[in-house]
Amino acid sequence: MQFVYAILVLLTFVFSLITAFPFFLLIGLNNSTKARKVIFFIVHFWAKTWLWLIGMPIHVRGFYPSGQKFVIVANHISYLDTVNIYAAIPDYFRTLGKKEMAHIPIFGFVYKQLAILVDRSSQESRAKSMRLMWRQIRTECPIAIFPEGTFNETNQPLKPFYDGAFRLAINSQTPILPLLFLDTKDRFHYSAWWKLRPGKNRAVLLPPIYVNGMTKDDIPAIKEKVWAVMTEKMISLKERNVL
Repeated sequence: MQFVYAILVLLTFVFSLITAFPFFLLIGLNNSTKARKVIFFIVHFWAKTWLWLIGMPIHVRGFYPSGQKFVIVANHISYLDTVNIYAAIPDYFRTLGKKEMAHIPIFGFVYKQLAILVDRSSQESRAKSMRLMWRQIRTECPIAIFPEGTFNETNQPLKPFYDGAFRLAINSQTPILPLLFLDTKDRFHYSAWWKLRPGKNRAVLLPPIYVNGMTKDDIPAIKEKVWAVMTEKMISLKERNVL
């Protein structure tokens, strides 16, 4: 039954994406903030609806301070995180994404509208993406980053974080907003495309962490602080099985 369920989930995803693609194409031809906002809100409501239809409704706990700029940092344990983050955050934002994702037919076009793409193997690309994110967060919208870089395939709550998200926060003097996904590995395991199971799908927003007055010398300390806060909260919530 798991395989049958996975096929149904895949079919609904592909069907909805193909149905919406002409609208995304028309809107995306106007490469502007307004066009990206329209695409974002379509994706936001689609993500919430699709997750509900496939039996993985997202349950968001915590408060998102609407209208403010943040560097949103989230843990990464599943392909489903990419959908969950758009369902969980109600305000327009852009995310840092892998360049190769843009090559996926249809999906890649939509992804390019909402993501700032980076080739992690290229130092030049990483530097360019940092400049673009700084410009976006100063002039347009919050930025979301998965600071673990890749899936956490360990038995630990979180992998060590990379510096990028915290460098961006300090350089732009923008608060950090931690976001936890507790169940996505159980809903869609990274080891195989067919390992999907319906069930609870929790997202938890933690209070902002401010970086006022910090400099690049404080990157290791703020990175460690955010990692510790997220780890402690994740362990606590999983043990209590709340939400």
